[in-house]
Amino acid sequence: MNRHREILKWSAGLLLGGWIGFGCAEEAEPSVPAPPPFEKVNWPEVNYPGENLTQYVDPFIGTGGHGHTFPGATLPFGMVQLSPDTRLEGWDGCSGYHYTNKVVYGFSHTHLSGTGVSDYGDILLMPVTGPPTFASGAGTAPDSGYASRFRKADEIAAPGYYRTRLSDYGIDVELTATERCGLHRYTATPEDSLHLILDLAHRDPVKEAALRIVDDRHIEGFRFSNAWAKDQRVFFAIEFSRPFVDQEVMGHDRSPSGDVVNGHHVVGRFTFPPVADGVLQVRCGISAVSIGGAWAALEQEMRTWDFAAVKAAANAAWNRQLNKIVVQGGSREQKVNFYTALYHTMIAPNLFSDVTGEYRGLDGANRKVNADEQYTVFSLWDTFRATHPLFTLIEQRRTGAFIRTLLRHYRDGGILPIWELSGNYTGCMIGYHAIPVIADAYLKGIREFDAELALAAMVHSARQDHLGLAPYRKNGFIGAGEEPESVSKTLEYAYDDWCIGEMARAMGKSTAAFPNGDPEAAFVDRAQFYLNLFDPETGFFRAKMNGGWQPGFDPREVNFNFTEANAWQYSMFVPQDIARLDALLKPHGGLEQRLDELFVAESATTGRDQADITGLIGQYAHGNEPSHHVAYLYNYVGAPAKTQARVRQIMEELYRPAPDGLSGNEDCGQMSAWYVLSALGFYPVTPGTDQYVLGSPLFPEATLYFENGKKFTIRAEGTDAGKRYWGDAVLNGQAHRKSYLRHGDLLAGGELVLEMSDTPVAAAEGLERPFTTPPEVRLAVVPYFSAARETFTDSLRVEIKSVDPEAEIRYFIGERYAADQVTLPYAGPLRLTETTTLFAFAEMPDGRRSAVVSATYHKVDDRRSLELFSEYANQYSAGGDAALIDYLRGGPNFRTGRWQGYRKDLEVVLDLGAVKKFSQVGAGFLQDIGSWIWLPREVTFAVSKDGESFAELGTVQPDVPDNDYTAVTRDLELNLAAATEGRYVRMRALNYGVCPAWHLGAGGATWVFADEIWVE
Repeated sequence: MNRHREILKWSAGLLLGGWIGFGCAEEAEPSVPAPPPFEKVNWPEVNYPGENLTQYVDPFIGTGGHGHTFPGATLPFGMVQLSPDTRLEGWDGCSGYHYTNKVVYGFSHTHLSGTGVSDYGDILLMPVTGPPTFASGAGTAPDSGYASRFRKADEIAAPGYYRTRLSDYGIDVELTATERCGLHRYTATPEDSLHLILDLAHRDPVKEAALRIVDDRHIEGFRFSNAWAKDQRVFFAIEFSRPFVDQEVMGHDRSPSGDVVNGHHVVGRFTFPPVADGVLQVRCGISAVSIGGAWAALEQEMRTWDFAAVKAAANAAWNRQLNKIVVQGGSREQKVNFYTALYHTMIAPNLFSDVTGEYRGLDGANRKVNADEQYTVFSLWDTFRATHPLFTLIEQRRTGAFIRTLLRHYRDGGILPIWELSGNYTGCMIGYHAIPVIADAYLKGIREFDAELALAAMVHSARQDHLGLAPYRKNGFIGAGEEPESVSKTLEYAYDDWCIGEMARAMGKSTAAFPNGDPEAAFVDRAQFYLNLFDPETGFFRAKMNGGWQPGFDPREVNFNFTEANAWQYSMFVPQDIARLDALLKPHGGLEQRLDELFVAESATTGRDQADITGLIGQYAHGNEPSHHVAYLYNYVGAPAKTQARVRQIMEELYRPAPDGLSGNEDCGQMSAWYVLSALGFYPVTPGTDQYVLGSPLFPEATLYFENGKKFTIRAEGTDAGKRYWGDAVLNGQAHRKSYLRHGDLLAGGELVLEMSDTPVAAAEGLERPFTTPPEVRLAVVPYFSAARETFTDSLRVEIKSVDPEAEIRYFIGERYAADQVTLPYAGPLRLTETTTLFAFAEMPDGRRSAVVSATYHKVDDRRSLELFSEYANQYSAGGDAALIDYLRGGPNFRTGRWQGYRKDLEVVLDLGAVKKFSQVGAGFLQDIGSWIWLPREVTFAVSKDGESFAELGTVQPDVPDNDYTAVTRDLELNLAAATEGRYVRMRALNYGVCPAWHLGAGGATWVFADEIWVE
């Protein structure tokens, strides 16, 4: 390996010296204090059982349907995911592979597991035979490039191993991996020369790439790309098992010596002469920091060419991981489902630091950790629910490393990440769910991190103004006109804020100890902000607009008030206050009845298409995360048998050992973590408590082996005979009359025995229920305004209501409200005759007040009316038929409810009420092509006095390029040379048509979004 040391020294110096313009970034001053060195726990060395459990893992599960997994070789939480690339575009190409494909483009070293957005697919290698020319690049079809057909019958996948045969070239491909390195073995026929393609232009848009030929067995370089992660960087070092005899590299620029090629489209071809066994092996190390880091990975992790040994080591690593949970009994199908799910929970987060401890920070600077590891790929909106709670049981040491990683992200980037990817803050999804991950671990005794810094980081996230947090803090909720996905964000922020308060309480923090003087009480209140969006009349959480409920409510409708869901699926996301949710629902039959209704409701949704809403049982959607805790809520209302029936139904119907066996995206382990925990017989409904709610175990026996040296066994005889109900339980020899377990019960070791039955057991109804501690002080809930519309012509009746019968409503009329403002007690409906702004708050008997909310109602010209000849989409109604003449203008975000959306041409006739003279007509439109919304191709206006015979006034065309991805609003106005008389004005806005070929949605229908029509 001396040659590697020489290359390591050379490449590290070359990179630092600014090779082709890319040196290491200067390390910025931390924006917050650096975490101190953590105090390590002296964990005992655990002797896990030696069961051969990899035999039950099928990496093809989830590669079909919408699972978005990959079948290739990786190690537990490893940096490398070496896998075939068969699908490069579209939603079902997120992992780079789909089981239905029959063409493979090559084998790249990074892949995402089960995400809903595409990225990775870096450093692609593809062996070919035939003429020694390299193809035109990625995405080519067989017969025109280097891609090849392959047969499903030739594919084999196992933990740490993948094999296929390239039908067009007669080459067998085998892949295995270490944590940071991939090992390829290609076997061609003895008489064939083998050409290896290295494509650095593959898949995502390339910002810069470079390839250097070191000698006839070593190459190195980097690839910087822009996709979901806007600045993803991968450095690589590659060694061949035998020398190449010819090479050709395509790129934009070449160094004076000719050995370095860089640019946006770098592709290399290396030719190897025939050999008797036809074998060529390639080992590749990667790094996010430097070429030196990639060589160091090869130096430390892959010193051998012994493919079988590396494969065996990968299998052993996976067996050690899988032996953390050993199940007995059950069918082979159930074991395949279970251990494949456990395997999928252990793919991400991915290792992100080099063997030297170096990593790329959230600020783009190269940094170093000592005696620790940095990780990436934190799909926190998904994984806070079950994946990370599972880790608090079987990955306690690594959980500490995950949290230290999140705190370094806070130090490096100035904020806890929402969805971190490859050292990039993507901002994807909602909430700030690093918080429950940290709080849940701390409250369960995992404390190998700086808790003071963690609490400061958590409070810092909660004190931001972005993503709707400013109105959330001010009003106690987010209005639909202020931020998209307002209902989901309000509910999830409230839960996250509860986690902050719980961690502060566990740390013994007083009011004065909170950073910036934020009192604990503030988070007690904020944890209850969900109440401000509960509609007592429907029993659902609803969007508010202008201080009142947004009209046209349909709980099945999928719209931009919710995140990948509808009101049904978010109707029970109050994991911090389930008893209060039950109380709120009492007029509607209570939580149990609402759960029953959810599971038997018609499964069809209305509104916008949302591919994530899958795995439907009624309106329960298991294919996406907001529903995952719902089946367990029956325990909280004393109906555990219904939980037992539903969770078993979900396990049996929505998980199958087949490529399309998952009901939705795997989402970095969350879909599988639900199955693992449910199959064991319990689930963490509320991360941030130490409770696991009991369900229905799938196996007669399951044992968890913990890192503290203890083990815990769940025995449930008869489950493999179909028995799913229980009522009597024994914990460590004592009757356990609870429908939940505590974290300490498990970690202390022992045994839980459940007596199973074919039918519901009456004794189950008397079990002690799981609980969440109610807040000592209940929130004063904001009142809400109720009126037929926001605009009126003569007068308008407005009511001000409260969900709390004890509250007194006080109100004020004026332009603005001040704290010392004199207010009036609300005694009944108000009659408005002029444009008016109302302010109101609720005051409780003990003097506590809600936030002040407001609504403005506009008096408009009573002679105008509008006739629509086009149909708008209900989820983009902007308030109804009169929205285009209501004087309420939309901003650049179409999701906030002020825009009216049309799939086809828009035609309307505005009736001015009388013949009038005017010199200008116009209308407002939106363009946001990333959301398939274009400005109309043209807008034509015409005028009439009788409404029958129209004379054309002229046509206006937009001045915004149709390929501009910036969200912009435009008033398309027609200024008339001379004043014109008429009563009726007709407007026809021509839809842009289908998405152009260069757009992600090529060929798909586009939208016209309008918000106001006027005549001056």
